[in-house]
Amino acid sequence: MYPRLRDLREDHDLTQTKLAKILGMSQTGYSKYETGENDVPTAILIKLARYYNTSIDFLLGQTDCPRRYDE
Repeated sequence: MYPRLRDLREDHDLTQTKLAKILGMSQTGYSKYETGENDVPTAILIKLARYYNTSIDFLLGQTDCPRRYDE
């Protein structure tokens, strides 16, 4: 359901375990986000967008432009 999450993780040479540790959660919990089994909470979306330096819209597939919006 959220293929960009997996693609970005793999592009950054991260395992689910490593990224889950960065986010302060379990690998199983993170895996459920990538598969769409669980919706990604807003707080996690913000952490991911900051970590990958992209927008939440890009993470969720709402845009193909990975650039963050000006703050």
